Amino acid sequence: MGFSPESKEAQQFRQGLRDAGYAEGRDVMIEWRSANGDYGRVSEFVNDLVQRKVDVIVADSTFAAGAAKRATSTIPIVMAVVADPVGSGLVSSLAHPGGNVTGLSVMLPQLSGKRLQLLKEAIPRLTRVAVLWNPDAPFHATVVEDLKAIAPSLSIELSVLGVRTTEEIGPAFSAMTRAHAEALYVLGDAFFSSQRMTLLKLASKGRLPAIYATRTFVDAGALMSYGPNFGDLFRRSAKYVDKILKGAKPGDLPIEQPTKFELVINLKTAKALGLTIPESILLQADEVIR
Repeated sequence: MGFSPESKEAQQFRQGLRDAGYAEGRDVMIEWRSANGDYGRVSEFVNDLVQRKVDVIVADSTFAAGAAKRATSTIPIVMAVVADPVGSGLVSSLAHPGGNVTGLSVMLPQLSGKRLQLLKEAIPRLTRVAVLWNPDAPFHATVVEDLKAIAPSLSIELSVLGVRTTEEIGPAFSAMTRAHAEALYVLGDAFFSSQRMTLLKLASKGRLPAIYATRTFVDAGALMSYGPNFGDLFRRSAKYVDKILKGAKPGDLPIEQPTKFELVINLKTAKALGLTIPESILLQADEVIR
């Protein structure tokens, strides 16, 4: 619902299907629906897929999975990148999901503190951080509270800014300037991914080093990212589709969690910002872009 058919994540999903022996157009047909971060369109897309009586719905966000669950109790739903499925009420438990939902949990709430810690390690003098979150994202409020609880132990003061629409992005960055923010923390969200280049441009203009949930931001010029490998999650979600098409019940398939987390640092961006990243954190990085 957030990634386009041309994205790297979509290609990994296709690869997962090929690995399972499926040829697109011969064995399976994929009905792509991408809301580009517009949560208002998700229910419309889900209802359309339900009316088309698809065999499986693959959801790439907590919001999309929730909309799909509300729309159907019979069509299997596979979560590709969903945060906290138990806390969101999507499943009964990770081991025994029950109902028609299964797939993968990306553990985003649990990674929140780790990202803030890594940002502090990369910029030891850091004391003021702006947090960009989306009030429409089901799990963001919990993440914000987690960050507020963790920040004092890192001697960091947070400026928390909620953004739902493109029109609110510019004013949010103006508020960061007024708050004298020294760095930016952007929560993982389909809307923010769809606005990636705008966020990167404004962060660069404000000379704000930033950390994100996915490496696509770092590849495009952000300073840092830390999180699961989304391509790997999409490829693994195809295995769930395979099992369901072969007769497995979603409620009987345990939910998997990420097996790999990546810390990616862009030293080109650090140089442009006049930052010297400590060797201690560079040694932790899975990839350093030089």
